Formats: sequence, structure tokens, C-alpha cells
Amino acid sequence: MLRVSSLHIPPTTGSPAHFALSFWKITSPLTPTSRKLSAFTRLALLHSRTLLPNSRYNIQFPSFKRVSTMLGQGHTCSKFITASYSAGSGPGGGREILVQHLLVKEDDQKLLLELLKRTAEGEDLSDLAVQYSLCPSKEEGGMLGWVRKGQMVPEFEEAAFGAPLNKVVKCKTKFGWHLLQVLSEREESVLEHIQPNEFHVKLQDPSFLEEAQLIDVREPEEVAQASLPGFQVLPLRQFGSWGPEITTKFDPQKDTYVLCHHGMRSLQVAKWLQTQGFRKVFNIAGGINEYAVKVDPSIPTY
Repeated sequence: MLRVSSLHIPPTTGSPAHFALSFWKITSPLTPTSRKLSAFTRLALLHSRTLLPNSRYNIQFPSFKRVSTMLGQGHTCSKFITASYSAGSGPGGGREILVQHLLVKEDDQKLLLELLKRTAEGEDLSDLAVQYSLCPSKEEGGMLGWVRKGQMVPEFEEAAFGAPLNKVVKCKTKFGWHLLQVLSEREESVLEHIQPNEFHVKLQDPSFLEEAQLIDVREPEEVAQASLPGFQVLPLRQFGSWGPEITTKFDPQKDTYVLCHHGMRSLQVAKWLQTQGFRKVFNIAGGINEYAVKVDPSIPTY
């Protein structure tokens, strides 16, 4: 059985932005097998700049990309990776990589060489990370998730983006020595904001509802008050039930549009969909409230 827990961090001063952070974590007991399967996307658990200040819907989403069920624990190795989701393509040249690593002390060269040798002999880097890494990501076998350029310290980024697939390479940062491995790569996904009037024009095209995927993340009681045609309702509070099956119920290659009340919850879900490999995601700016105000006054506001 999955367990859901949450952590709320109130706004603090002295940081680049004063955020009220809320984290949801869905966990189940770790076993040696489940630890290897565990793949909470690290980026979705980091302090994302896209979190909206003082919103009760600031939920950080874990990844289901490489797991059949939600496994593991929500630790994060945020010292040398900084999440920076933004609308549209970033500075990474359209490429994202899936990275795992382990970290040892700068002066522990003997251990570093020993571990490098063991990986060359066929041992799994994730198993070694669990046993030896100093990074909290060791709980997930050193998995850092999908990253793009501009999210890592320069030394780590240079090594990771220059590494051949599946080859374990070493690099040194101010945090110590890393052994890292790039497991996969993909074209960088795109997130765009679409204005209500633009979306309304698309809705008038009969083929649009056949070609696009529409997701409403509001709660059932909200949808009962106001709704738009063609949307499949995936209540955010029920994330634990639909999240693991998102790539089986929806096609990541199709254009996907996300709606909520004011565009805040939908933005977070849209960004999470990016981590799941959805190639082009649209957040409906201002949500159904702005759609009602600017496009269709017959839709009730609440």
C-alpha cells in the first residue's frame, strides 16, 4: 500500500524568492529490488523556481517514468543541481539526459578508483551509490532524473553532457568526486502558455478534439460548477491514483493542454508532464476563470 505524506515550508527571507513550499511524497517500503526500480525524478523534488508564492497548491511531483509503482523515498541532491523549469526551450540545445551518480569525498581517491574499477568489472553504479555515496540521492540508487544544461554546476554538466551513453565517467566539483552515468537522452520537451482566446479558437476546430489531449486537474466539485468540453478530469488530490498510469492513458507525443481554476495547479502539472516525456504541453493561462471572463461569459465563475 502506498503512503502519502506532506511537508510545508513557510516563506523565508534571504532567498532569491520568498516561497511557501509544499512537498507531497508517496512512498512504499524499499527492498533491494524496489530500490533499483525506484526513479523519483530528482528535478521534480527540487526547489523549482516555478513554484508559485504562497499557493496552497504548490505540490512537487515525483516521477513515474521508470517505475511500475510508486517506490522509494523523496530525498534530493540539490547541492549541485538547481531545477529551472521555464516555458519553451531552455539553453540546453534541445537535449535532456537521464543521469545517475555517486559522490565521494575529495580526498578519498582510493575509494574513487576502487569504485571506478568495480563499475568497469560490471557492477551497477546504482548499487554502489546505495552503499557508498555521500549524496542523499543514494536512497534511489543515485538517480538524479532528467536534466538539461543550465541546471548543474559547470564541472558536472560538462562531464555529463560529454559522456557516452551508459559509460561511467568521473568528474570533480567543489562537493567532491563524482562517478556519473548517462542512462538515456531525449529531445527537450516544450511547455507553452496559451491564452484563453487562442484556446477558444482551437476548440472551434472539430479536428482539434481528436488530435489534442485535454486534462482538467480541478476537483470534481469545481468541474460541476464550470467546465469546458473535451477535458478528461484528473483531480490533483487524486494524483496518487492516476499519476503512475499517465503515459498509458495519454500519448506523450500528442499536444497536451492542461486546465485548472486560475492556471496555477495546471502549470505545476504541465511541468510534471514534461518530466514524464510529454513532448509539447500547453498550460491554459488564467484557467477556466479567465476563459469565462474573457471568452465565454455564460460559463459560471466561482
